[in-house]
Amino acid sequence: MDNFGNLLEGFGHVLTPMNLLFALIGVTIGTAVGVLPGIGPAMTVALLLPVTYGLEPTQALIMFAGIFYGGMYGGSTTSILLNTPGESSSVVTAIEGNKMAKAGRAAQALATAAIGSFIAGTIGTLALALVMPQVVKFAVSLGAPEYFAIMLVAFVGASAVLGSSRIRGFAALLIGLAIGIIGIDKVTGQQRLTFGVAQLADGIDVVVVAVGIFAVGEALWVAAHLRRKAATVIPVGRPWMGRDDWRRSWKPWLRGTAFGFPFGALPAGGAEIPTFLSYMTERRLSKRSEEFGKGAIEGVAGPEAANNASAAGTLVPMLALGLPTNATAAIMLAALQGWGFEPGPLLMEKQPVLVWTLVASLFIGNTMLLLLNLPLAPAWAKLLQIPRPYLYAGILFFASMGAYAVNAQPFDLFLLLGLGLLGFVLRRFGLPVLPLIIGVILGPLAELQGRRSLQLSGGDLDGLVGGPVAWVCYAVIALVLLWPLVAKVRGRGRGGDGPGAGSDAPAATEVMA
Repeated sequence: MDNFGNLLEGFGHVLTPMNLLFALIGVTIGTAVGVLPGIGPAMTVALLLPVTYGLEPTQALIMFAGIFYGGMYGGSTTSILLNTPGESSSVVTAIEGNKMAKAGRAAQALATAAIGSFIAGTIGTLALALVMPQVVKFAVSLGAPEYFAIMLVAFVGASAVLGSSRIRGFAALLIGLAIGIIGIDKVTGQQRLTFGVAQLADGIDVVVVAVGIFAVGEALWVAAHLRRKAATVIPVGRPWMGRDDWRRSWKPWLRGTAFGFPFGALPAGGAEIPTFLSYMTERRLSKRSEEFGKGAIEGVAGPEAANNASAAGTLVPMLALGLPTNATAAIMLAALQGWGFEPGPLLMEKQPVLVWTLVASLFIGNTMLLLLNLPLAPAWAKLLQIPRPYLYAGILFFASMGAYAVNAQPFDLFLLLGLGLLGFVLRRFGLPVLPLIIGVILGPLAELQGRRSLQLSGGDLDGLVGGPVAWVCYAVIALVLLWPLVAKVRGRGRGGDGPGAGSDAPAATEVMA
């Protein structure tokens, strides 16, 4: 009840004309930068940080929170329409969302993403207000072995579930892990896979990888096939979700929220793992699993809900522990320190008005984003009516601008082209893209947690097995890896070859053809 009272007091502070204006400015800027690949909310907040020191801290934080949430909304727009994730957390949305757009259902994909984001953001923010101390206590109890096990679940799940065969999935994962370890080893200081190129010493930014594989790879693939097939204008379709779309979306929205918030609240969490786990879950539970890979609305609704619930969860360790789990949260903490506040557990005791006004502003910003994005869904979808040569020329321009903006190095443009060619090859031979991206994002983190676990145990492999959370993760991995063998044995026991026997060969033949 104390939390509810504090939250109501926060609403009393945020519902003023100036604070509402800053919330509107924040969500508008956030949506715009989310649409541009490579820009992102973190860079925007960093650029605006010097300007905001002349504002009241509460107003600046309200604007920053609007930019943070708006970036999540905007990133899904380009993922769905142009197969170009504006943020790494929007990578999963591109898998089904872009297929829906190409099938003339872009507006439905945008609508389920916007509504799912609103529902997940609202539930996540409410959970933030109610269970912050308990979630923080659980997150702090997890050690390096648990984080390592969670990331192994992501690796195995992404490789085993996606693509026409497990071999292709694991091949894509290994490529991603190889890209992820490029740079200087943080333990030994040795350079790995840099080939003497100084610009590779810091590694390859995940935004450059995602934009290159998705945007440039897609543009090259389309260009290669335009000679065989004339450019066509993709229809927009009906502007709103039908009854069947609502029926298929509401459960993924809730399940995605359940995945996103706890992972966002973990001190080493993030939106990438829950969005991907949400996609896997919806693919397993859907009664129309044959639509996945062709434009299933559940594959958009669940990951987008997980994405925004994770954004709310990110504020738990930021506000309660002073521990940022992503770049945007880190810059917001830097802003708090610049204003003379001390981030951490004492922040809620010493500055309760600031904290609860920020939490209340998340509800306001989330509502503004829904009112802003839902009516614009049909208008955004009309981008697909631009002829493809002009459309993909624009995509390449913004992709190049976004990749260059990450480090302001011309070398990144050459990397972008090389990664685009890699994306083209992946499409040619039927390798799934998502395991590669998962490997790039989580590979360095998994290496860090795994080596930390081994260091604590003196090199003993038992150090990789921690508490109950790690045991559950390893049980899930064993189940995923052994299930096809069990199903095949059960099928032979019934006198057949099993339900999945021989399913890879036709897919491989079709891809190679």
